[in-house]
Order: sequence, then structure tokens, then C-alpha cells
Amino acid sequence: MNIDRSDTAVVFIDPQNDVLSPSGKNWGAVGASVTENKTVENMLKIFTAAKASDFNVFISPHYFYPTDRAWNFNGPLEADEFATGTFSREGALNLSGFQGSGADWVDEFKPYIDDGRTVVVSPHKVFGPQTNDLVLQLRKRNMRRVILGGMLANMCVEAHLRDLLEQGFEVCVVSDATAGPRHPVWGDGYKAAMINYAFLAHEVAPTAEVIARMT
Repeated sequence: MNIDRSDTAVVFIDPQNDVLSPSGKNWGAVGASVTENKTVENMLKIFTAAKASDFNVFISPHYFYPTDRAWNFNGPLEADEFATGTFSREGALNLSGFQGSGADWVDEFKPYIDDGRTVVVSPHKVFGPQTNDLVLQLRKRNMRRVILGGMLANMCVEAHLRDLLEQGFEVCVVSDATAGPRHPVWGDGYKAAMINYAFLAHEVAPTAEVIARMT
């Protein structure tokens, strides 16, 4: 995939404490994969390169508000997220308790996300961007290619990949700027995602290679 700041965006999914920090509610499931891939370090490298080379950066976060608990049915992961309070916030317009919470950004990312230039789109509610304004925000800036990373590899990242492809974008997934859960019954989410990325994405490449082409 051609990488050009004029029409290529960096999109990170869920760069949040609950899935990327040892203090996060999901660290037991994802910590090994995050550590092995150096996911936080590699996302930080891409943030740095993107800002230095003036790429558009977009964040698609995952938030749950108290009103979401009125949902009448959920999948197994959604049910677990509600049970643990993953990505929980007090309300759409209420930031009480947000700072440093599991829904907050990883501290290392904050200077890049909170710089007044990064676009934080509305939250996706299940896995994909069908419920937020990511595609609109990309199209309004004439972006047609995406460098994609974040969490979780086999769920939200893969769901974003699939929808972006259907929407007509070219997508390069950064293989070591993501990670996945490991479950004793369901298996290794990262390995599953990497197989699907190879079939679906226009390119799958490591951080070092992507950064070399961004500068």
C-alpha cells in the first residue's frame, strides 16, 4: 500500500488503559500479547512519526455509559465487559472519575491524542465503526488509505478493518501495534487475527517498516 500523508491516515482503536495497561481490567487476558509485541512502545513510535510527518491521526475509542446497561442482550465479551466495568464512564457528557480510569488513554499517548489535532471520533459500541463517525471524519479529510492498529486484534481492530474495506479504503494493519487476548477455551486471539489480516488487508507490516515509509 502506498503511504502518503496527503491521503493516508493513522487510525488507532481503543488506546485505553483497560486493554493496554498492567492496571487495566483485561490485563490478565491480553498482557502477555501486549508485552511480547511491545504494543504500547510500537504505537508510541507510530504516534511520534505521524506527528513529525504531519499525518492525520484518528482515535476510535470504546466507552460504555450507565444507560448502556439497559441493553437486553449481549454477546459473551460484551457481558464480560459490563461485569468488569471495562471502558466504563459516568456518562457521555460527564468526565467524573475519567482521569486515570480504565477508559482513559494510556499516559504515554496523551500528549499526542490531546494535542488539538488528533481527531477523537464518537465511541464504537460493540466492535466496529458502524456505530460511530470514523468513516465520516476520514472522508471529510479526503483520506482513502488507513494505517491501522490498537486493540483488540481479533475483535475491534478486525471489525474496523472489515468495515473500512467495505467502505472502499485501503488498509495496512501494523502487525506489532496490536495484540489479542488468550483464552483457555477460545484460543489465541492475536494468532486468529493475523491469519484473517493476511487474507483481508491490503498489507500487514511491522512498525519499523511502516515508520520508514512515513518519514
